[in-house]
Amino acid sequence: MTLHKPVLVPYQIEWEKRSVELIGILRRQLGAAAIRIEHIGSTAIPLMAAKDVIDLQVSVIDLDSVMLSFDHALSALGFRLSPFRADHVPAGSDDDPAHWKKLLWTRHDATTGNVNVHVREDGSPNERLALLFRDWFRAHPGAIPAYSAIKQSIAAITSDTGVYADVKDPVVDLINVVAEAWADQVKWQV
Repeated sequence: MTLHKPVLVPYQIEWEKRSVELIGILRRQLGAAAIRIEHIGSTAIPLMAAKDVIDLQVSVIDLDSVMLSFDHALSALGFRLSPFRADHVPAGSDDDPAHWKKLLWTRHDATTGNVNVHVREDGSPNERLALLFRDWFRAHPGAIPAYSAIKQSIAAITSDTGVYADVKDPVVDLINVVAEAWADQVKWQV
């Protein structure tokens, strides 16, 4: 897998439209095994600077049972299965890394735009984190400029998207602590 220098752009209103179209395509292509398909990540947060890559999360009952059928369905749409099989376990967590497993398909297309499809098990901590992160920022737009500035700073000093993600992970961990407290307070649920 080739990693490129991260380039962040200002929020693009068309990200929401692209995500809705992609969710419809994935819903038809993946069928009932896709319990839920959601737009996640920075492109799902109005006014957030982001890499011009739509991140979608597909929730399933069991990763192993969908891997082959999803690979066939997603390959037909130009996606490639990534070798990455797990998400970062937040700092300070004693959670079993096996609970953070996932499947990831990527598509790099200059015409239709770049897309990552993260497939995670329903009820898993990484499924929850992706949705909580998005919803916390949507509920706290005043935090968006600071997080965008942190991301811009990290992008400016890192050589590829893998290093960018690794350096950004502790910041996401910190936001997650605050987001979990907010989730308890407002009774937020997936």
